[in-house]
Amino acid sequence: MEGKGECGCSFFQRAKPYIAMISLQFGYAGMNIITKVSLNRGMSHYVLVVYRHAFATAVIAPFALILERKIRPKMSLMMFLQIFVLGLLGPVIDQNFYYAGLKYTSPTFSCAMSNMLPAMTFVMAVICRMEKVDIKKVRCQAKVLGTIVTVAGAMLMTLYKGHVVNLLWSNHTTINSSVQETSGANSDKDWFKGSILLIFATLAWASFFILQNIAMRKYTAPLSLTALVCFMGTLQSIAVTFVMEHKPSVWTIGFDMNLLAAAYAGIVSSSIAYYVQGVVMEKRGPVFVTAFSPLMMIIVATMGSFILAEKIYIGGILGAVLIVAGLYSVLWGKYKEYKEKEIEEAIIPEAVKGVNGNNQMMILPDNEAINDIEMQKNSDANKIQTPIN
Repeated sequence: MEGKGECGCSFFQRAKPYIAMISLQFGYAGMNIITKVSLNRGMSHYVLVVYRHAFATAVIAPFALILERKIRPKMSLMMFLQIFVLGLLGPVIDQNFYYAGLKYTSPTFSCAMSNMLPAMTFVMAVICRMEKVDIKKVRCQAKVLGTIVTVAGAMLMTLYKGHVVNLLWSNHTTINSSVQETSGANSDKDWFKGSILLIFATLAWASFFILQNIAMRKYTAPLSLTALVCFMGTLQSIAVTFVMEHKPSVWTIGFDMNLLAAAYAGIVSSSIAYYVQGVVMEKRGPVFVTAFSPLMMIIVATMGSFILAEKIYIGGILGAVLIVAGLYSVLWGKYKEYKEKEIEEAIIPEAVKGVNGNNQMMILPDNEAINDIEMQKNSDANKIQTPIN
């Protein structure tokens, strides 16, 4: 019984990063749907970003102050600059560009474009030497191939539609299809503009992950780091909104869909998401975290057909199949890499052990210890040979 309990506990420990990241994609998918409805009703995406991170700061700051009061590192100038850039990359550039692209296109299309995130993060991680690529190893080949297949699936969804797939619930939906009509009425110019904005947003998002991973190494208080990034993002977003929006009425918000969008995005997609991503990234790296983003597109496509009456095309289904295949390939490569690392960490302590002539276990000195012994011997020999005046 104890063996089964230990096995179950061990399995849960290994599965926690996967469960956390899959749950996070459901949270992101809900944010996309709710935000699209709010933007179509006229809410400014600049104001939405401000309220989103104000909610996020208010929610996570108390937990950071109480739970990390003893382990919070001192703030240095370099760490402040990193937090400033994190606030600029995530809350300001990424989300403003993403919301603008979402407004010009559709939730499913925006998520499909965001599927370039694992590829961008992988390339940037290789450039920053966070990921090592040995093309001779199967796990590295799987990560590279999975990244290419994932991007190919996203591009297939973007460039090829094909026939409409009639789903059972689509024929009986009672939701107003004004969102769909608005999306279909977008001109090619606006659709192209939205695509460019989404690409820049994804690039900023990938940069955010890389810098967050670097910051987490020195600032070992993830809740406090998340609260500081959200607070800095709020201040920067307020400055951007004052420049871009000149009507005081844009700040008006009531108990409606706009409030729900801001609260949901702030609590789930900012405070909880930043914290969970940081914790998982600390153990598995930025590529593992971003590899789950393609799932959001599949969830949004399904939810969009229910809630927004969006049409699902055969190209979207084929692209989703490729994305899932690429995602599995990347995760398989990361899993093999993680297992190899575990084995290496387990072997290194055993490597210093040996057996003496009586078949008893003894500890052999490592290379540094051997060098120290040799230097000590040479020093003693020199002392003996040196004549005393």
